[in-house]
Amino acid sequence: MAELPSEEEVNLRANEKSKRRKAARDKMLATKTVEKGLLIVHTGKGKGKSTAAFGLVTRAIGNDMRVGVVQFVKGKWETGERHVLEKFPDQVEIRTMGEGFTWDTQDRARDIAAAKAAWEVSKEMIEASRGPEPKYDMVLLDELNIVLRYDYLPLDEVIGFLKAKPEDLHLIVTGRNAKPELIDIADLVTEMTAIKHPFREQNVKAQKGIEF
Repeated sequence: MAELPSEEEVNLRANEKSKRRKAARDKMLATKTVEKGLLIVHTGKGKGKSTAAFGLVTRAIGNDMRVGVVQFVKGKWETGERHVLEKFPDQVEIRTMGEGFTWDTQDRARDIAAAKAAWEVSKEMIEASRGPEPKYDMVLLDELNIVLRYDYLPLDEVIGFLKAKPEDLHLIVTGRNAKPELIDIADLVTEMTAIKHPFREQNVKAQKGIEF
């Protein structure tokens, strides 16, 4: 029976592997030299799309960046993230344009009007991010994917406008069922996958600090 390696030998091998991994990673990172504004999409049926996006907004605030937020749907919800961001009025502008989900209003024409109004504000924020003194470094279009899914906005217009965003602007779009055309032009796409959810499996209602 072969003799097992000593703890010293195990540690030595582990350290050598760690050195090789670090060298490979350093070599890879040395090739990453491009810096630009990203078009980021959070989609999928799992929870966390807006949560992750607001995490990026918080990170941007911590880096003294200026952020614009347009909420297309969640108009009726008093959310914790909104209360936090409102404490930074010099860095964040939040425009809550939606009136709730379609089944809340039960009025398609009204939903379309709200979506169009939110889109106009979105375009204003994006345009204000151009030039030598941009007003925003990051813009979040929360739940834009929802209104695109229901065809409340002309898809070609939205895609064309997002594609032509200012080069240095980070632009985040959230919501399930992201259109393939949006995914095609995005730089970073994350799909949240639902594996378990207490709302569906345990009848747990939306809770403060978790959903809002």
